Amino acid sequence: MILKDIEKAIYRKRLNIVIVSFIASLLVLSLAYGQGLIALFADSVNMPVPVAPVTEAAVELSPAAAPENNFKLNFFGVLMALLTCVFALHRLKTSEFFTEVYYVWQVKQQQNYIYRKLKKIKAAAKNDDVDALIILNFYYASLKQIYVLDDNTLTMSKLNKDIAELDAQIQSKQLTISTEQYQQAMLAAY
Repeated sequence: MILKDIEKAIYRKRLNIVIVSFIASLLVLSLAYGQGLIALFADSVNMPVPVAPVTEAAVELSPAAAPENNFKLNFFGVLMALLTCVFALHRLKTSEFFTEVYYVWQVKQQQNYIYRKLKKIKAAAKNDDVDALIILNFYYASLKQIYVLDDNTLTMSKLNKDIAELDAQIQSKQLTISTEQYQQAMLAAY
């Protein structure tokens, strides 16, 4: 994967639109699917309305008069809405509007793959393993990019220190390493 420069303002604007749209769609579709399922499958819809006044004793003794719990139907409505929203996001992820959001999602996915093996990668990098150095270089550069995009300044000083240490190690070994050299397949060795 190659790191790209993206505009922070465009990314933040589009990410906010995606988040708000996803939540609003999930809410509306959950209600619509839930009400639709209740209308189709709930028995309380077909219950006759009593004409004569009903006493409290009759209501307590009659199990048919108890209101039906539609929790399961509402739950399935929420699941259907979630699946619909996820399907829509999956179909739209390659559109031009999602370019920056999808790119950041892919970078975060790569970071997650690396993080799972980070301890072994750092140990190999201490032993001057070139692939480990390439992976760490990509990892740190991608973290810095994502931290800047997400305004995560709390851990930036630690990250800058790690980058400086890695750069010093690479220069001391007189290596030429760039983020473009990173391939996900390199992680299989760790």
